[in-house]
Amino acid sequence: MPDRQRFPLLRALLADPFTCVALFLVIGFLITAVFAPWLAPYSPVKIDVLHKLQPPSLGHWFGTDHLGRDLLSRVIYGARTALTIAMVSVAIAGTIGLLLGLIAGYGPRWLDAILVLTFDSLNSLPMIMFALAIITVLGAGTGTLIIVIAATSFPSYARLIRAQTLALKNSDYILAERLLDASAARIIFIHLLPNVVGPLIILLSMDIPVVIMVEAGLSFLGLGVRPPTPSWGSILYDGYTSIRSAPFMVIFGGLPLVLATLGFTFLGEGLRDYLDPRLQLRRPA
Repeated sequence: MPDRQRFPLLRALLADPFTCVALFLVIGFLITAVFAPWLAPYSPVKIDVLHKLQPPSLGHWFGTDHLGRDLLSRVIYGARTALTIAMVSVAIAGTIGLLLGLIAGYGPRWLDAILVLTFDSLNSLPMIMFALAIITVLGAGTGTLIIVIAATSFPSYARLIRAQTLALKNSDYILAERLLDASAARIIFIHLLPNVVGPLIILLSMDIPVVIMVEAGLSFLGLGVRPPTPSWGSILYDGYTSIRSAPFMVIFGGLPLVLATLGFTFLGEGLRDYLDPRLQLRRPA
């Protein structure tokens, strides 16, 4: 196989400068999250009040927070927190939405009506109010955040898959499978699933930065992960409370959040340009 035909997706992503930078940013954040224990110079929860609110120095590149904890270490571990919550919650929501969307689109009309009513009801819930209700019952924490984000995200994925399934269920090859007495499970998982998963991947990749911002926002409000677990949102809150004496906390706490959001957003747009058949003309030659 000629070299130019290998890895077409990677070639397409690297062809666009914004997508290329975004890809390296995302890879960098993933490496940071996975290897956080080896990359962090200090423990992210070690308190040293004698050296609190220290500006950036050779010993502490990002300075220290109001409890003397190394800010660089907390930012590194904050990447692990943000990406874990974002990817796990999006994966759960995507899996649930994929299965329910396939069932709603291919199943009987009465089941479709019930599922669509459920999707619309969950979509109508304000996320913050729903989060407050769930946190009141279950308490704040990483698991609660994942439940809240997954529960509020899967209806939009399910509606997308349902629409794709409805558009494909009367296709010639599906009708041919029915004439051959193929089971519903075979039609759904062998023929429909591979054809509807592309748009879902695009939507999931575009929603990861949204989830990262939601996690940071809830943590900023004290509704996210429990202290002393590092989170970019809690780092921003600590910096906000000490902004007069230590403005560097807000800068170093907000910069990775901005870069991660931009990286995943541009990468999602690159994937959309490649995977969406309506945008095939934009692919690099």
